[in-house]
Amino acid sequence: MKIISSLMLLVMLPVLIMAQEPTDSITVFMIGDSTMANKPLKDENQERGWGQMLPMMLQGKIRVDNHAVNGRSSRSFINEGRWDKVIELIRPGDYLVIEFGHNDEKPGEKRHTDPGSTFDDNLRMFAQKALEKGATPILMNSIVRRNFPANIAEKAEDRDDNPPSATGPTKNAVEGDILVDTHGAYLISPRTVAEELGTPFVDLNALTHCLVQSLGREKSKELFMWIPANTYKFCPDGKIDNTHLNIYGGKVVAAIAAKAIAEAVPGLKPYIKPGILSLPDIK
Repeated sequence: MKIISSLMLLVMLPVLIMAQEPTDSITVFMIGDSTMANKPLKDENQERGWGQMLPMMLQGKIRVDNHAVNGRSSRSFINEGRWDKVIELIRPGDYLVIEFGHNDEKPGEKRHTDPGSTFDDNLRMFAQKALEKGATPILMNSIVRRNFPANIAEKAEDRDDNPPSATGPTKNAVEGDILVDTHGAYLISPRTVAEELGTPFVDLNALTHCLVQSLGREKSKELFMWIPANTYKFCPDGKIDNTHLNIYGGKVVAAIAAKAIAEAVPGLKPYIKPGILSLPDIK
């Protein structure tokens, strides 16, 4: 696929996410879950959130302030006081990227919300508060999970952002060829709220779905945390994780997201590196 070939140059770049805080820059704030969050680099950790890699796709006087946190839903992000800290920082001319859903679908009163109801309410509140501060909210839905089911009896590792009822492959399982959605109506709410408020929406799920399906069940493993045993200090026993991105996957999704943001928000286009803007569309 052309986009993968084009992104190989990004993979060769050193992973240096430098903080940039010029006083005259605009800030892109990010709120969401572990698929977006900054991950520790200790012990050769290979996991990355796409928001962690987004600064590599930008140029000029712009900075990313990533507040996404592992395991958080729109509800827990609010109840833990994390949103209060973000909204205090937002200034006129800034941007707010909102991407929840992976954990909102989980049961339990600490995290669960309902699409078409409490999930929409939380997304609407984030966006409205940003608008009141003179910022531009950008609503997104969740990146796709790598889910190619085919009579799989064993469940995948139950970790931070994996769905409670989803099944996934083990080392000995045979997967199918069709990528199957796991998020349901949670994908619709961000679009609904964006249309209601007249704010930008990026269908990141559709973009990553096309990416993963086009790569297929084997090649798509290269984006996610499929870690062989005895390879890295952080995970000596290896692991299979179809939700979280590795370094390469984080860069690829960040590039796709950056291009989509430029299309949805023309004011941000000058801040996206030309090489990202010229990437071919995913088909």
